Amino acid sequence: MKTFRDDFLWGGAIAANQTEGAWDTDGKGPNIADVCENGIISGPDETIKPTAYYPSHDAIDFYHRYPDDLKLMSGMGFNAFRLSISWARIFPTGEELEPNESGLKYYDDMLQQMIRLGMKPIITISHYETPLNLAKKYGGWESKQLIPLYLRYAKVLFDRFGKYTKYWMTFNEINGIHLIPWAAGAITLTGSEDHQLNQIYQASHNMFVATAKTIQMAREIIPDEQIGIMLTMSNAAAYPATPKPEDVFQTLEYQRRTFLYGDVELRGHYPAYFNRIVEEHHLSLDITDEELDLISRYTADYLAFSYYRTTTFASGMKILGDTGGLTGIKNPYLPTSAWGWQIDPAGLRYVLNILSDRYEKPMMIVENGLGVIDEVDEDGHIHDEERMRYLADHLKAVQEAIADGCDVIGYTWWAPIDVISAGTGEMKKRYGFIYVDKQNDGSGSLNRSLKDSYFLYKSIIKSNGENLLRYTTDELVAKYLTANDVETDPL
Repeated sequence: MKTFRDDFLWGGAIAANQTEGAWDTDGKGPNIADVCENGIISGPDETIKPTAYYPSHDAIDFYHRYPDDLKLMSGMGFNAFRLSISWARIFPTGEELEPNESGLKYYDDMLQQMIRLGMKPIITISHYETPLNLAKKYGGWESKQLIPLYLRYAKVLFDRFGKYTKYWMTFNEINGIHLIPWAAGAITLTGSEDHQLNQIYQASHNMFVATAKTIQMAREIIPDEQIGIMLTMSNAAAYPATPKPEDVFQTLEYQRRTFLYGDVELRGHYPAYFNRIVEEHHLSLDITDEELDLISRYTADYLAFSYYRTTTFASGMKILGDTGGLTGIKNPYLPTSAWGWQIDPAGLRYVLNILSDRYEKPMMIVENGLGVIDEVDEDGHIHDEERMRYLADHLKAVQEAIADGCDVIGYTWWAPIDVISAGTGEMKKRYGFIYVDKQNDGSGSLNRSLKDSYFLYKSIIKSNGENLLRYTTDELVAKYLTANDVETDPL
């Protein structure tokens, strides 16, 4: 069976608002995450309360600790690292004519450190980090006023950091705007369902235009680099609850709500099924022929996506969800995490295949991971068996998809170090291979320590995935369950 290509990108992924902290340091302005007390799903406070705890304000202090944290990443053999730039660290209000040099220098230094450690940066231009001023003054991405401001910001990044990287992404999970509109579009929904859909699709269209114009600009400034889009594809992994025709077709309709974003940004046009959405919901969207022409001419080079879980869909079901995607009817054939997310490695193979068939573009899995409650034993060790199984099983599914013919160019685990949860602001929901001593209330030493999963991922990367072919998941977990020595490889 084919395995991972020789130049496969192995790494991890983080976002600035979940890791950096230093929320008002060195000229940074507030962003949309900085006014959310209980994660970005809970929505924003009108103003920052002096006595409230905001998780993003300190996060895990990656801003000051990144040199040592990146060394820990390189210890796993990472050759790639996905990060986001905080827009408000470069343009504090989003409207300045000149960028904040302190913010640029911070990322200069960090990106140089990554490269010294052998990691290729993969940069997300906007990851739930729209400057708060742009949300308050213009209503976020519902306004076309944000397009030139975003382009000014992106140009500064291309000019300053283009020499460090080959891969860029314009927005993180913009198709999540249906479920988390404040995070994905910096918008607050109001009024009737039809009015809210109008807000969602107008904001989406404006981000489509911003993406196309960004790609146009990149072709001139950094012509050899790849500009991708990043979508949540957990939403695409929806199964009909039964063979009932209504369940099957309404599942397809739900999936199309996700596919729309890839159809526009990878195929270059709005699909025909969108016309019915416009008509039935009486949408009045500001879409010009000039914008549609631009979208058709400047499509993305690759598709990056997140995948955490699948769900099942029944006709007439109320659509609910969170940062992991749709939360539908429980699938009796799948295990469920402590946070109610169903674990489905085969679903990742399924998603890769339908995306490969639909778009015929290179793909990068830039978020895949499992949040669990980690227990530290008496010796300070963390034997995170559940995470290890999730990692091995999902990477085995990726191997199967590659053998199916899918063009998968990279995999970056979310998140290689414990971060604050985007959705809830929690720390106890831990994803990392590296443990951070911090609790939900902000207490803790912030000391870092390595979990057993750290050594398993290191071994998989070192073998370029060959270990996954050679051993079962049970064998891999057994070998690394007590491997607490970075110099020791049981295989």
